[in-house]
Amino acid sequence: MKLIEAIIKPFKLDEVKDALNEIGIEGITVSEVKGYGRQKGHTELYRGAEYVVDFIPKVKLEIAVADELVAKAVGTIEEIARTGRIGDGKIFILPLEDAVRIRTGEKGGEAI
Repeated sequence: MKLIEAIIKPFKLDEVKDALNEIGIEGITVSEVKGYGRQKGHTELYRGAEYVVDFIPKVKLEIAVADELVAKAVGTIEEIARTGRIGDGKIFILPLEDAVRIRTGEKGGEAI
């Protein structure tokens, strides 16, 4: 099993969620996060004053998947979330040692 963490632009969330559902991914955890990468934030104008926004709003997806679905899930996220502009995000793939479904006590792949 693997844990996929994807940081994407907020307006791409619904498209990514729908595409993942189509390939059989049933569970996703979504968090609103802020951060920056190479773009180092940006400047905005508010009431005539310019100020720097250091942290850009993003959405973080956490998805536990079986090993055989990892490549398909990552490819789907990458394809759907890409706009071609700076700040599209990142995808991280981490080993997932175990999982437990609290309601039933199922473990491992059966829990996800």
